[in-house]
Amino acid sequence: MSGQRARERLAPEAFELPVERIRDGFYTDAYFNHARATLLASGSHPRVLMQVFQRNEAVLCGIDEAIAVLRLCSHGWGELAVCALHDGDTVEPWETVLTIEADYPLFAHLETVYLGVLARRTLVATNVRRVVDAANGKDVFYFPARHDHFAVQPGDGYAAHVGGVAAVSTDAQAALWGGRGIGTIPHALIAAYGGDTVRAATEFTQWAPPEMNVVALVDFENDSARTALEVARALGARLWGVRLDTSSDLVDRTLGAEDDPALRGVNEQLVRAVREALDADGHTDVRIVVSGGFDAERIRAFEERSVPVDAYGVGSSLIRGQNDFTADVVLTDGQPSAKVGRHQRPNPRLERVS
Repeated sequence: MSGQRARERLAPEAFELPVERIRDGFYTDAYFNHARATLLASGSHPRVLMQVFQRNEAVLCGIDEAIAVLRLCSHGWGELAVCALHDGDTVEPWETVLTIEADYPLFAHLETVYLGVLARRTLVATNVRRVVDAANGKDVFYFPARHDHFAVQPGDGYAAHVGGVAAVSTDAQAALWGGRGIGTIPHALIAAYGGDTVRAATEFTQWAPPEMNVVALVDFENDSARTALEVARALGARLWGVRLDTSSDLVDRTLGAEDDPALRGVNEQLVRAVREALDADGHTDVRIVVSGGFDAERIRAFEERSVPVDAYGVGSSLIRGQNDFTADVVLTDGQPSAKVGRHQRPNPRLERVS
């Protein structure tokens, strides 16, 4: 639109792609490599229009990475006409998000790679957006790093950023958008100080730079209200928050000794009990972060009941599920050539990629 500032895309180099191996078809389904080889062997160079879509209402992500794949790993970027939406766009089922028009052998070997990128990043961004929306304006911390291979962290962290999280847990997850990883005092540090949460929190605070928000895990002894009070008294104003992470197999002692399945793990009653204990002791500014099995549905239930949570730490649920993409050749040499049930779906929202 005239006068409207162009939306920026991430530089292709930011993704640190294994360019030569992608270009050689190492990461490609063999049948695409075979198809390209067949066309080249027969001297065929059909000009096709490839159209990419998925079947859900979703938060699109991976577009800039897919463009990087095409730009750096095709056999002639200058001959490709690529049109695309942007990372962060909300898309409808069957909406075209990307088109590629060119001599098919120039990019036939890249379909597996760019579809996989779009599927993974859109899944994460969409999952995150649902959790962020459920949290009703409260911070969501992205904590799934330990649940997947480390190599996915930069792209997934960017997708989480697109989805709207407040913070991620590793520097790698923040690399593409210029952030830093954040975290709480872990169980391992408490164990390293002999199970003494107060000492671990005190030593951590003495080490931590003044701008760092100190958040202490308080479930190590399964007595979260008591431990939260002890840490709050020891750290005073330096304590930003406490994190409840009670195992789903345990009932916190704060709620009594009876093993009631409804009271296991982090639940409404435990959060309220810790909040009441902190407030009664004058620590009204200490925030409560909850973690352990939270997803959009569980967060929404907490918010509907006004459970006094200040932030949510969410892990594996943000990288689970599926959001598959499909690519179809819909025109060949200007003529309709889609398989039965598919057809060209022009999208006026697509922008030409220069």
